[in-house]
Amino acid sequence: MLTTLLDGLTFTEGPRWHDGRLWFSDFYTQRVLAVTPEGRVETILEVPPRPSGLGWLPDGTLLVVSMLDRRLLRVEGGKPRLHADLASMATGPCNDMVVDARGRAYVGNFGFDRHRGEPPRAAALARVDPDGTVTRAAEGLEFPNGTVITPDGRTLVVAETMGQRLTAFDVGADGALTGRRVWAALDGVFPDGICLDAEGAIWVSDARGPDLLRVREGGTIDRRIPTGPGRHAFACILGGADRRTLYVCTCTGSGPAMADKRDGRIESVRVDAPGAGLP
Repeated sequence: MLTTLLDGLTFTEGPRWHDGRLWFSDFYTQRVLAVTPEGRVETILEVPPRPSGLGWLPDGTLLVVSMLDRRLLRVEGGKPRLHADLASMATGPCNDMVVDARGRAYVGNFGFDRHRGEPPRAAALARVDPDGTVTRAAEGLEFPNGTVITPDGRTLVVAETMGQRLTAFDVGADGALTGRRVWAALDGVFPDGICLDAEGAIWVSDARGPDLLRVREGGTIDRRIPTGPGRHAFACILGGADRRTLYVCTCTGSGPAMADKRDGRIESVRVDAPGAGLP
């Protein structure tokens, strides 16, 4: 059963366990926040074009996805600076991200603006190298969202929300993605944020379903954690000192209406297998 750590939020995304705290973005208050396991909260940064995915360069510099202006920011001296402009590649608002051990950021985007009624279209996954160079890492993805990298750094798995699947790629020494394949077909599930555990299973936030799912390669679901009446999971991460606390971003829905509703929560549950890989 999920236990509430923090409530009264708008819509939370991009949870990351870093330096003893859970970091996350709260969309409609335009803030990046960090909370201790005891519930003490700090505002790290404000990002008016709406923050989403979070990650860190090898030197500890925080990277933040700025959704609406389609940029990747780095935080220096507490101030956001442009790290990379993704506007030429992102055909919709930017969203989740994973940063690898070498500081390469893989950033997804919606592909279209769903809140403005645009018709769905496929999107590219961007790779941003540490020097800010932007490369088209993969194309033809249906709403690329949560992303993980295995502990050996050789496999990247991305959730295609509208594609209702998890898609895997081989990661080359230069960061290139090849060998595209379906890691798990999830008919009827709309995977959003994901995280990987030490047994090779992936926890999947189902943005339209009633459960958080633990999925094995091939698509077997071996555990379900209910999110409660009328609530959905939108992102998750394994954290805590032993990485066995599953933190979950939940809400009753998504979109601008959540700004005034303020029923977003950070919830948690203890699990058996610890987190592994990145993020």
